Amino acid sequence: MAHRLALVTLAATFVLILLGGLVTNTGAALAVPDWPSSFGYNMFLLPWARMVGGVFYEHSHRLAGAAVGLLTLGLAAALWRAGGRLRWLGAAAVLAVVAQGVLGGLRVVLQADTLAIVHGSLAQAFFALLAAIALVTSRAAAAPARAADPGARRLALAAVAVVYAQIVAGALLTHAGRLWLHLGGAVAVFALVPIVTARLRRSGDAVAAPVARALLALLGLQLLLGVGSFLARFASIWIPGGQTTMLVLPVAHRLAASLILGATVVLALRAWATASEEDVQARRIGRTEPHVPWTGHPRSPAASRMSME
Repeated sequence: MAHRLALVTLAATFVLILLGGLVTNTGAALAVPDWPSSFGYNMFLLPWARMVGGVFYEHSHRLAGAAVGLLTLGLAAALWRAGGRLRWLGAAAVLAVVAQGVLGGLRVVLQADTLAIVHGSLAQAFFALLAAIALVTSRAAAAPARAADPGARRLALAAVAVVYAQIVAGALLTHAGRLWLHLGGAVAVFALVPIVTARLRRSGDAVAAPVARALLALLGLQLLLGVGSFLARFASIWIPGGQTTMLVLPVAHRLAASLILGATVVLALRAWATASEEDVQARRIGRTEPHVPWTGHPRSPAASRMSME
């Protein structure tokens, strides 16, 4: 039950990120000027006749956000019944989705680009959290993990950090024009993440190996989307499809970034699952071995006194 809810919430969040990208790239962020109401109406009672142009994108984004919030509450309830550490993951998801909703509303009320950057970045972090929940509640998580060496584990964690930093840099590019920061982040991502995918593909793990292959394919797609987005926005050349292409490319680029972040989180969790299993086995071995008190070197005074006794 919890796993199915996690997958549905993950998919709904993916759609929400899609709508958020459409809102940003169509300039519809302030098409609905008030919050939490919509043109004075209850958000859920806005007449469909008003859903035209930018209002359609902005209000659809609000409705999708409300749906994700309700799904997250249901997921948290399912995780609470499951017990253990899953309860904390559910609580974290609820806190994140509430914070995300408030940030989105304040973005409208205060009209601050800084809040838009934080709002977009937190959306991606929330997606990554849901990907982690989907993994740990799946049957695949119970399958024995192939051991990953400590270096691969550290690289997997570094990949998560670098990919997320690149997503934040992308938000800074969108709202503050920080192009070179985003280009530098792209170099870091394409230098590190392929190494991680290669090392975890070789592990032969039933979860990590296919995810690593999918991640490598996503990186290739993201490179093409990134180059296309750059040319569409910064180069004065003819782009097939005109305005439609200029809208689709950055939105698809953002969605691919979400999938890359989710995949790196799954790889990191799977790589470190072997470390947890090793710790458990070490503790079990420690409990089964008889305790022998140390009496010192055979020729030490302490050892001599004990032998005399």
